[in-house]
Amino acid sequence: MAEQLLEQVRDLAEGQIDFEGQKLVELLVHVALALVGAIAFFVGYILQDIKLTVYVGLIGTSAVFLLTVPPWPFFNRNPVKWLPVGGGITPPANLVINDKMLR
Repeated sequence: MAEQLLEQVRDLAEGQIDFEGQKLVELLVHVALALVGAIAFFVGYILQDIKLTVYVGLIGTSAVFLLTVPPWPFFNRNPVKWLPVGGGITPPANLVINDKMLR
């Protein structure tokens, strides 16, 4: 029981996400930071307060950081199936490359 819990904690600490998760994180960061910047700008423009603009921008950026930096499980929905070490693949018996027989 404790070993399974330790293994789950170890998996979370390693930060494993797949390639589709990386693509999703990149999209989320671009869209979310653009929205945060636009919202901060309009709030500051409407209220004419640069200090509030900076605070809204910092809070929004912190929220995007918390959403994207930790390796949340939904970033690892399509894990890559790697071949085993050694692969177990043997080359064909009579392979010819550039008119030379390889064995």
